[in-house]
Amino acid sequence: MSTRQQLKQLVEARNGLIVPGAFNALSAKVVADLGFQAIYVTGAGVTNMWFGMPDQGFMGLREIAEHTARIRDAVEVPLIVDADTGFGNALNVVHTVRTLERAGADCIQLEDQVAPKRCGHFNGKEVISTEEAVSKIKAAVDARRDSDLLIMARTDAAATHGFEAAVERAQKFAEAGADILFVEAVTKAEEVRALPQRLSSKPQLMNMVIGGKTPIFNAQQLGELGYGIVLYANAALQGAVMGMHNVLTTLRDAKEVREDSGLVTPFAERQRLVGKPHWDALEQRYR
Repeated sequence: MSTRQQLKQLVEARNGLIVPGAFNALSAKVVADLGFQAIYVTGAGVTNMWFGMPDQGFMGLREIAEHTARIRDAVEVPLIVDADTGFGNALNVVHTVRTLERAGADCIQLEDQVAPKRCGHFNGKEVISTEEAVSKIKAAVDARRDSDLLIMARTDAAATHGFEAAVERAQKFAEAGADILFVEAVTKAEEVRALPQRLSSKPQLMNMVIGGKTPIFNAQQLGELGYGIVLYANAALQGAVMGMHNVLTTLRDAKEVREDSGLVTPFAERQRLVGKPHWDALEQRYR
C-alpha cells in the first residue's frame, strides 16, 4: 500500500488520527520515531523556523516544495502539505499541485484566504469569493496525476462571514471534489461538535492551535465526534522554541551545559535520529 493509500485509509476511519506538524527533516524524523502515522508539513512552521518571520504569506512554493522533498527523503510516513492559497489563481494551483505531488506530498491543503494569507488564528483575515475558491479546488482535483493524492480544502470564512457561511463553503468544496474538509478557527465548543454532522459527506480535520482561537479538545473526544484528523501543526515547534530557550538560559547563567542536565538530547541519541549507524554501515560497504 502506498503512503497515499495509507493516509486515505487512516483518514476515512474518522477516528481522530493525531497528526503533528514538522518544520524540517529532523523534526519529521522525531515525529515518525515516536510512532505517529502521518506528518503535516507546516507552512507556519517553515516560515517561523526558516525565515524567523510570522505566518503572513511570506512562504512561497519553492520553500514548501523543498521542505516537502527533504522530509519525504527522511521519513516513510504519509505527508500532508500546507500549500497556503496555492500561491495564486486557479492556474497557479495547477502548478502548485503538480510541484508538490512530484516532491512527495500525499495530501495537499489549499485555503480560501485572500493573498497574502495569514495564520488562521490571527485577526484581519479576508477570504476570496466562494466561486473563485471552488474553482481553485476543482483545478487542484483536476491537476493531480495520481488519483490517490488527496486534496484538502480549508475555509477561513468562519472569522469573516460566520459559522454557517463556513459550513456552506465547505459543502461546496466537497461537491467540487475535495477529499478532506477543514473549517479553520471556529471559536465555540458547540461548533466543534457540530461540524462532523453538518459535513458528514467527507472526513474532516480539526486544528488544535495551542493558544489559538479554537477550544482544545482531547483527540479521543474528537475521534468519537467523527473527525478524521486532529492536527497539532506547531506543537513541536513551540516545544522546540521552549527547549532552546531553557538550555540557552542555563548556558548564559551557569556558563555550561552538561549532557546529564535533562535539558538536551544526548549526543548518541541525536546521531541515532539522523541515521548515523546507517551511514557508517554504507561507509564500510563502499570502502
